[in-house]
Amino acid sequence: MALEGSLKEFGLADILQLIYFQRKTGILTLEGRLDKVRLMFYEGNIVSAESKRRVEANRLGKVLVKKGVIKDEDLQKALEEQKSTGAKIGNILIKTDLVKKEQLQEIITSQITETVVQIFGWKEGIYEFSPQGVPVDKEIPIALDTQHLLMEGLRIIDEGSLIEGKLTLDTVFGRTAKSGVELTPDEEEILGFVDGENDVSAIVDASQMDSFQASKALVSLLGKGAIEPKEAIPVTPVIALPEVMAPAKKRIALAKFITPVVFSIAFLIGIFITLIPLVLQGGNNIDSMKASEDIDGIRFRIEAYKYENGTYPPSIEQITKVNDRWGRPYIYKAEGNNFILFSTGPDGKEGTEDDIY
Repeated sequence: MALEGSLKEFGLADILQLIYFQRKTGILTLEGRLDKVRLMFYEGNIVSAESKRRVEANRLGKVLVKKGVIKDEDLQKALEEQKSTGAKIGNILIKTDLVKKEQLQEIITSQITETVVQIFGWKEGIYEFSPQGVPVDKEIPIALDTQHLLMEGLRIIDEGSLIEGKLTLDTVFGRTAKSGVELTPDEEEILGFVDGENDVSAIVDASQMDSFQASKALVSLLGKGAIEPKEAIPVTPVIALPEVMAPAKKRIALAKFITPVVFSIAFLIGIFITLIPLVLQGGNNIDSMKASEDIDGIRFRIEAYKYENGTYPPSIEQITKVNDRWGRPYIYKAEGNNFILFSTGPDGKEGTEDDIY
């Protein structure tokens, strides 16, 4: 059965954690106002990404041409062969010895990362995850660590407040007629990729900068009047692709989506197991509800600590010095590759029914 809902109710970070920790294989479809994206997962990691707005094959070819790896005529020949054979553009280029596999892997990985990261900026949209088999390219194997992408997405969101509202990865810029503008080396490099066709993500791919650095240069160019945005055309809603369709799909609660086997690690995605007992008990205790939200946030920061340092923090004080909603310290225990985090709840006693995980 498919998992589906609104990004307002269940954010992308939560969805990615769920898929990663359950080692799911399948397709996650996300649809917003300006784009429709499909992410393919194999055992919890992302192996491919497709965007309706940005055709990856065309972008891959453009980036290779922009970088001077291949000539435009080489790309056109490869595209013609693709039409007749149905083979992937990257495989064709490798077969003809025009591109090395490592070069393609680097560019494709960058493209997938940019596609995923831009979804973190969506204010609204719908999602659907359908467990199913996905094709894995054996010639150009790609497998991005979902946890790494999650951290990257959250970093971009944090830093992106500096450029919020000024551009997105879908924004297309054109040059203005203004001359005599003093530019920094970064701005000069980025301006070279502004042609009225490349969107921000394609510019980032073609440059040697990360997305935030390139975005800052574009915002600066915009402020200096050297470039101007072109109006984006919203993507027309389409019928879901056949492989994502599921017969007699029903909207299901997240608790039912989590299988009994996974409950042994459910504390890593704590909101699922904390909300269920609260609902069964009536769900009227506002402090308990807020406490479960606090714990979920702390839990994610603990995972981020491990990602950066290789181990879980030895004490909760390294993550937060804030007590729970009742003024008591959280119970935290690191145990090898796992950890336990909970509040003793209203009664302050460990091991009772009102403990909040």
